[in-house]
Amino acid sequence: MLGCRPSSFPIEQCHQPQVSSSPLLADPVRYRRLVGRLIYLTITRPELSYSFHVLAQFMQAPRQDHWDAAIRVLRYLKSSPGQGLLLEPQSLDLAAYCDSDWASCPITRRSVTGYFITLCGCPVSWKTKKQNTVSRSSAEAEYRSMAAAVSEILWLRGLLASLGIRPVSSTRLFCDNQAALHIAANPVFHERTKHIEIDCHFVRDHIRSGAVHTSHISTQLQLADIFTKALGRDRFHFLLTKLGIRNLHAPT
Repeated sequence: MLGCRPSSFPIEQCHQPQVSSSPLLADPVRYRRLVGRLIYLTITRPELSYSFHVLAQFMQAPRQDHWDAAIRVLRYLKSSPGQGLLLEPQSLDLAAYCDSDWASCPITRRSVTGYFITLCGCPVSWKTKKQNTVSRSSAEAEYRSMAAAVSEILWLRGLLASLGIRPVSSTRLFCDNQAALHIAANPVFHERTKHIEIDCHFVRDHIRSGAVHTSHISTQLQLADIFTKALGRDRFHFLLTKLGIRNLHAPT
């Protein structure tokens, strides 16, 4: 199967194989070994985070559809062996992007949180994770992703401070959901969002302290989009360039 024509991107254009009628694999250990080895690539290949987030959910009872998706990732890796992060130091500040895909899991209806954080314009932290609870609105799902991103921002700011590096300004947190930004800025909205009150106060406290300030960003420029959902070819490659990922083997 590895001899087939390589794909130019992983499973981003495929639907999530969450509900599958394909047969169970005769040798599930092979699938577990493959995914278990490939998952370490997310340390240097952030664009694979969402793919492995999906594949890792079926370690107990993988089916043929899941194996096919894993092989698709292998084809993508084979087609881009020199691809990775390009670190280019710029201004010393943190910037973060957060996003969510509301109720994206057809089994549990939990949303997916994704965030992407840069230091000096270079990627330093990223994550794809299914939320622990079911969100009752897209704004709630987005706000939970904001809370996760703020937690990571605070940890990184503390790490930098311990190294004697203090960011010169508050960290910019970009979100493409206007409702979530209004909740963060307006305490009146708390009455309508008591079910997410802890996250509301957590984010607002750190906005008031000056550690974080939020900004709206167009969905087309939302870098965290690649960590939360399946994307088409053009969109996937566009975000790759924005993430600071380059292919050393590509012709100049």
